[in-house]
Amino acid sequence: MNGASREALAAARERLDALTDSTSVDAAQLADELAAVTALLDREVSLRRVLTDPAQAADAKAELVGRVLGGQISGPAADLVAGTVRSRWSQSRDLVDALEELANTADFTAAQQDGTLDDVEDELFRFGRIVSSDTELRAALTNRAAGASAKSELVRSLLGGRARTTTERLVTRLVTVPRGRSLESGLESLTKLAAERRNRMVAVVTSAVPLSDTQKRRLGAALAKLYGRQMHLNLDVDPEVLGGIRVRVGDEIINGSLADRLEDAARRMAS
Repeated sequence: MNGASREALAAARERLDALTDSTSVDAAQLADELAAVTALLDREVSLRRVLTDPAQAADAKAELVGRVLGGQISGPAADLVAGTVRSRWSQSRDLVDALEELANTADFTAAQQDGTLDDVEDELFRFGRIVSSDTELRAALTNRAAGASAKSELVRSLLGGRARTTTERLVTRLVTVPRGRSLESGLESLTKLAAERRNRMVAVVTSAVPLSDTQKRRLGAALAKLYGRQMHLNLDVDPEVLGGIRVRVGDEIINGSLADRLEDAARRMAS
């Protein structure tokens, strides 16, 4: 997002945080309602354009939201959407992207509140690894000819009772309303957003053999020093990574034979 949209998204995030800080607001319900609004605006291009038209008065756009959504979503959700359309957006599509992020963030907030956020992060990563290694499963989840109900049922059969409810809900939304993204990129975006809930970055660590708890602690500490933020480690095992590890943080790849190479790099940067 550029310019006005960045500022509008930042303001929307603050409103969401203030809203979910209230114990009277059900963050999971809010997530579902925001997701429903996202799907509506993704389909209704003309409505989306009106709600982001800079020539329209902010109050008029908020009033339109009330007429369209009144009685269909809760008061807190409607107020949040109304506040969001009052802002100025560089592109109409940015509004939909922002509402989708708010929906996902609300789900992660619900997981954080009930102490399951770490589990959700790990489950999203593991699900992504399963999908990438199973071409038939990936094809079924991304088949454009398959209906949303069929995809939802497939996700339920895969994750129901095996993963957190938040994980199942997020994956279901992603596969039923992909919005032009690949499944892999969507899962990666979700993982990053989850990490951001606690001001953390995500490191994808691939090693030839499973890392010990000591190695994981040392690696996490070394990466935190390098990047200046706490790290959430997504761990994968690949025997082809002979004699060492490969770490990906965003678009950056770090190769090394031992975690102490990273520690050494951190010491050199600090000196």
